[in-house]
Amino acid sequence: MNRILKKLAIFTLIILLVPMGTKASTAEKVVGNLPEAELTLYATEKEGDLTNFKLTVKGETYFFPRWLNSPNITYYPKLYYSDTNNDGRKEIVIVLTTDTGTGVIIQEPHVFHVDNNGDLLEKLVDNPMAIINKNVKTKLSSSKAIVSIGKEKNKINIKELNIVPSHIFENVAIGSTLRFEVIDNKLVAKVGLTIAPAGGSIGEIHIIYTFKDNMYQAKQINFIPRDELE
Repeated sequence: MNRILKKLAIFTLIILLVPMGTKASTAEKVVGNLPEAELTLYATEKEGDLTNFKLTVKGETYFFPRWLNSPNITYYPKLYYSDTNNDGRKEIVIVLTTDTGTGVIIQEPHVFHVDNNGDLLEKLVDNPMAIINKNVKTKLSSSKAIVSIGKEKNKINIKELNIVPSHIFENVAIGSTLRFEVIDNKLVAKVGLTIAPAGGSIGEIHIIYTFKDNMYQAKQINFIPRDELE
């Protein structure tokens, strides 16, 4: 009898520790497709993220269990099929949104070349924040912000933004938004610059990539003022 009671107590404890209705993940679902490339992207939702990605391309299947993306359909992966390295054949670009919030959106790109056998080869994309740290300098005062790229200096009159002086940061904050797009067959990173918690955007750094030495590196770095952004 004592053995039966002990087993019953253990079973009851397990029931209490596992919340009723809790599921480890939902069913696999389609989160993107590119008919031209015969490509479909699948994922499952788990603990507030899309994860366990599966990519099918022309009958071949690739798995990416460590990829993460927001479960919000607004931020589902963006897919591109474009000749990003100017070799005459199209590459597959998948842009994941890994973090979102008020004034925050962070994305990461995955660029795949297709070899002569039809296999996918992922190529490294140089970190845009590392590129900015090497090439961009900023200064901020109560009246203006200066964004320098090489010898080029961009001056922004921040008084026009009508920000309460005490809310202005000590220096320009870089990277609360980090987005990737493919524009005119070029991979482009768009990195936000802000000088205050609210209404403090002064523009973006746009990094245009080129494929060199078997990776995507910065070819051109531009500052785009806030009033010129699309």
